Amino acid sequence: MRRVEERSFCVGGPQLTPHIVAQQLLAAGDRRSVMVPLEAGRYRLRTLGLAGGRFLVATPGGAQEATLTAESGGWPRVELEVSLAPTLRFENATDAEQLFVLERTAWSDQAATAAEATTLQVFRDLFSSELLRPGERISVGSLTVLFTDLRDSTNFYREVGDAPAFGRVLDHFEVLREAIAGEDGALVKTIGDAVMAVFRRPVSALRAILDAQRRLASGAPPFYLKAGMHHGPCIAVTMNDRLDYFGSVVNMAARLERLSSGEDVIISEVVRQDPEVAEFLLDNRLAVEQFEAQLRGFDRQRFHLWRVARSPAHEDEPGRSS
Repeated sequence: MRRVEERSFCVGGPQLTPHIVAQQLLAAGDRRSVMVPLEAGRYRLRTLGLAGGRFLVATPGGAQEATLTAESGGWPRVELEVSLAPTLRFENATDAEQLFVLERTAWSDQAATAAEATTLQVFRDLFSSELLRPGERISVGSLTVLFTDLRDSTNFYREVGDAPAFGRVLDHFEVLREAIAGEDGALVKTIGDAVMAVFRRPVSALRAILDAQRRLASGAPPFYLKAGMHHGPCIAVTMNDRLDYFGSVVNMAARLERLSSGEDVIISEVVRQDPEVAEFLLDNRLAVEQFEAQLRGFDRQRFHLWRVARSPAHEDEPGRSS
């Protein structure tokens, strides 16, 4: 035992979290205007009760006033440009109390959370024995969960034989592992021919799976990889001496993979609304189709989903990658 200095180590309050520039607690239907001094740069507005958030950019020539509305249907994808001392009008259009949090996005460059560390493949490789106590469950914040599975793999085993087919399947795992690690993601586990992976950012997951699909489809014989992804809060637990993730976000991502044809990626509305994903889809001229579906285990809901695929013209462009 040793004597330690008595001091505060908590950084939970706004006065000790310098990246948070404003917090407002609003009842359902309430609204409030606040003048907020900002430094030049990018900001994100979020609430504790809603997924995603809205992005703002503070510039000297930005708008002097802006209205920021929290709605149950999600956040607008349009980025607002505001001045360095704007009057922000917070509106709670949901039917529940919401805590609005406006934060600088630059803070994440100097901080690492449990969610970020455990989604790095190198961390899982080097510290695979650094696990949670069996039975311990912790929330690691919001992650992007990706599920993949080979299309028609049963027929492939039957056509070429178990040994050659298994060798090709192992090669497919290596391609996936490289693509996932290249986007700072982590391969959590394999289930037969299927893979579960996690990422910190939705756009990283989308880039990784499109790259893996392209590489596998160009092989001989070509492999077609079904894929689905969702983003949201997850629970981390230790299962079979491995850090694993559970929760409704994981369940939904697994259901989305089954809707894929093997030449597309099924993404949720939350992933589609992410500003980086929206920019990536536009810049790469990907074919995006919206549809509705009912998922097993979520029988009382119909979900707005998106099918993402390369267009034929995009595939033919030399030297272009995802």
